[in-house]
Amino acid sequence: MESRSDIYVAVAYLAPLHYYARMLSANHVYVEQHENYLKQTYRNRCVILSANGAMSLSIPVDKKELTKCPTREIRFSTHTAWQTLHWRSIEAAYNSSPFFEYYRDDLLPFYEKKWDFLFDFNMAIQETIFSCLEVSPNISFTEHFDKETPPSTLDLRNAIQPTLKPEDVDSSYRPIPYYQVFNQKWGFVPNLSIIDLLFNMGPESSLILQQMLH
Repeated sequence: MESRSDIYVAVAYLAPLHYYARMLSANHVYVEQHENYLKQTYRNRCVILSANGAMSLSIPVDKKELTKCPTREIRFSTHTAWQTLHWRSIEAAYNSSPFFEYYRDDLLPFYEKKWDFLFDFNMAIQETIFSCLEVSPNISFTEHFDKETPPSTLDLRNAIQPTLKPEDVDSSYRPIPYYQVFNQKWGFVPNLSIIDLLFNMGPESSLILQQMLH
């Protein structure tokens, strides 16, 4: 693995493997909390693998004053039952995976409890993911927004997003194939949500993440 460094990341919903691989390899992770919210990113969406292929799950957010609204202040939209829809999709995609039943009860409460703010929800579910992975990255929040980060750090705040392949923005990253429920139908699909790795590989997940950086 390459030498460890400090990284800056945006908050993300059940983030892709590149995001978690980088957090596990970092000396220190700074989570940006003073940026203005950006649409169509992993801040409010994740990608899972269903019987019909890759599926994007997007959290609807309140669009009032969405332009130049701090991510920390983004609220969930109350017009759709997105939690029920997301959990049904996750359950349908992974109920036959080797470790779904093992981790199911850790994640289900996030789809039953009412949440107000996207940031708080994302950080809380991320803590649960860390617990499932049995890792404890060194994480803190930014105190203010800086367009540029210190030269010795790796700025991934806008580098990890659905429109970019991780290999194109991070030369140290490489996908590591692992078992997926729908391998025979779709082949290996890289850089899905962390839950794809967790439900399929269980306790081996953190080791696989560590092998993704070279």
